[in-house]
Amino acid sequence: MSDIVIYHNPKCGTSRNTLALLQDKGLEPQVVEYLKTGWTKAQLQALTKKMGVGAHAILRTMGTEAEALGLTKPDTPDEVLFEAMVKDPILVNRPIVDTPKGAALCRPMERVLDLI
Repeated sequence: MSDIVIYHNPKCGTSRNTLALLQDKGLEPQVVEYLKTGWTKAQLQALTKKMGVGAHAILRTMGTEAEALGLTKPDTPDEVLFEAMVKDPILVNRPIVDTPKGAALCRPMERVLDLI
């Protein structure tokens, strides 16, 4: 089992390119297709804590209902965002890579290089 996890959406070019970059470096990360598996609140809380960011930092707005749901307001509490992300996993931006060195939303994909 790899100690690198990529929370991946295979339909996303940045996610595919980040996975390919890891593989080009000889790494075989554990691939979690989060749109299929979903999230737990605990997972999201642990990832954002490890990343040193709040829930707003991983909120995906493009192509989602985030704005219509009122989630893009700066004062929306993390708890509300986490609950929405658990209910609709597309609201989490991607790819997120988690390694022993840290975790990050790898946009741009080169951010993954700081984690390996």
